[in-house]
This record gives sequence, structure tokens and C-alpha cells, in this order.
Amino acid sequence: MQNNIENKIKKALNKVRPGMQADGGDVEFIKWDEKQGQVQVRLAGMCVGCPMSQITLKEGIEAEIKKVVPEVKEVVAV
Repeated sequence: MQNNIENKIKKALNKVRPGMQADGGDVEFIKWDEKQGQVQVRLAGMCVGCPMSQITLKEGIEAEIKKVVPEVKEVVAV
């Protein structure tokens, strides 16, 4: 089950990645913590230090992942 959820998370990230890359940024999957329902990602490129990165994280990345994987409670940048 763990692997199946990770695959769904990665597919969701691939949906938001082109928009981020168009702005010079990117996102990388780090870890899925099933007990906490938490996905850890690393923002890269222009997303690092960008004042909009928290909005991208919550309203873009987290929202897309939650649509596909209801087990996810939150997405955090590490």
C-alpha cells in the first residue's frame, strides 16, 4: 500500500511540476509518512526563498495531492 500511495503522490507532483518549471522552480518528492499523513517535498530553483512558495505549496501542490490521495493530511517543504 505504501508504494501505491507514493506512486499516486509522484503522479500528482508531475501534474504541478510543469507550471513550477515554467517559473524557474521545481518540486521533488522526499518522503511519505503514513502515520502522520504527511508528504515531505523539497522546493527547488526559483521556488527557494520565493515569497509565493507557501501559497504554491498549500494551494497548488497540497491541493493537487489531496485530490488524488485522500490519506494525505498535509504537505510540508523540508
